[in-house]
Formats: sequence, C-alpha cells, structure tokens
Amino acid sequence: MTMEIDLPQHMDRMNNVVEKLLQGNNPTQIATITGLQRKEVVELIDEWKNIVHNDNAVRDRAKEAISGADQHYAMLIKEAWKTVDEADQSGQLAIKSGALKLIADIETKRIAMLQSVGVLENNELATQVAEAERKQEVLVKILKEVTSTCPKCKMEVAKRLSQITGIVEAVVIEENVSGI
Repeated sequence: MTMEIDLPQHMDRMNNVVEKLLQGNNPTQIATITGLQRKEVVELIDEWKNIVHNDNAVRDRAKEAISGADQHYAMLIKEAWKTVDEADQSGQLAIKSGALKLIADIETKRIAMLQSVGVLENNELATQVAEAERKQEVLVKILKEVTSTCPKCKMEVAKRLSQITGIVEAVVIEENVSGI
C-alpha cells in the first residue's frame, strides 16, 4: 500500500481512538471497543497528543472540542442541580439522592476527560481533586441530614453511599419504646 492510502486510514483510526478517549474511556476499554490492540491504542493516543501539542490548527480544534465537552458537562451538572432542587421541594429523597450521585459522577468524568487529554497540569489536578472530594463530603452530609428523620430512607442512602465511597456508613436506628 502507498503512504497516501495508509495515512487516511491511520488518521481515521486515531480519530476514532481519540473520540473514545474524550468520551471517558481508558486505553483498555478503547481497545475492546475498537478491536485494536491496547499497545496500538496507547501509541495512537500518544501520537495524537504530540500532534496536538505541535500543530496550532489541530491544537485549536482540539481545544474547541474539549471546551465543547466541558461546556456539555457543565450543562448536565446545572440540569442535575435543578433536579436536586425540585426533588428537595417535593420531598422526593430517592430522586434527590440519585441526582446528587449523578453530579458527583459527572464531575469525576469531567476531571478524567481533562486529565486524559493533558489539559490539567498537576497542580490544577490536585485542586480539582480536592474540590471534588470537598463536594463529595458536602453531598454526603446533606444526604445524611435530609434522611435523618426517615429510618427507611436513612438505610437506603447509607447503603448507596457505601457503594460510592467504599466506606460502610454507620446508621443509628432509634426505636420508640412504648409502655405497652
């Protein structure tokens, strides 16, 4: 095959791999999805990063794509917060809990995307991680406070929180003892 035929195919493979990377997949997942070997996926990602860092036009397009994805994540987070507010007003704790978990998941994916394309420097990443952890602590506190008056809700939220945090949440169950 000539270089003219190989280059477009090579660029198509690279674009496909980078598209999957920007969707939050890691090289192993991308290899599974695309049928390429993991080693080739890593090489294509590295090559793409090198091209992006050395070509102004490609860098500008990549910045636009990353900016668009970042804005999309921001929109999703904004909508999820609206759901939290609506669920809070109508007393739908399960929906509120799900929306708060969704917000945490979106933030995690957003940070992973920015990190995977090399947008976040180490100090920025540390700040983002610290902020995400702070938000997670606030969300856990909110969930505990909101469910404190509902033993059934408290148990369900504690169970789900332990799935997210990896920490078994302590639940104090208060029983009314009547003088019967």
